[in-house]
Amino acid sequence: MFTDEEGGPDDYAEEVLALVERIPPGRVMAYGDVAEYVGRGGPRQVGSVMSTWGGGVPWWRVVRANGSPASGHEVRALSHYAAEGTPMRPGSDRVDMGRARWEGPEEQ
Repeated sequence: MFTDEEGGPDDYAEEVLALVERIPPGRVMAYGDVAEYVGRGGPRQVGSVMSTWGGGVPWWRVVRANGSPASGHEVRALSHYAAEGTPMRPGSDRVDMGRARWEGPEEQ
């Protein structure tokens, strides 16, 4: 799934990955935000793309709608958030979505 004939990412995966690469340091998008911006798929499809192909992009900048990082990658994601100055919810391991959410390239 999300693989082209040569075994690389298909067009949808490429669109998702290209958008994720553009998310600025210290900012995030929810899985659903990425799907909405790309104009197809949904949070689960974006999650599948990130699981399969996301290792080469700033994967920690894609979070659940509640601001929590990808399961199994919390410790690494939190170190990236600290290094980038990503706004976090006080007393929590969740990103402050109100302050950190990126609306897409037109926001820059």
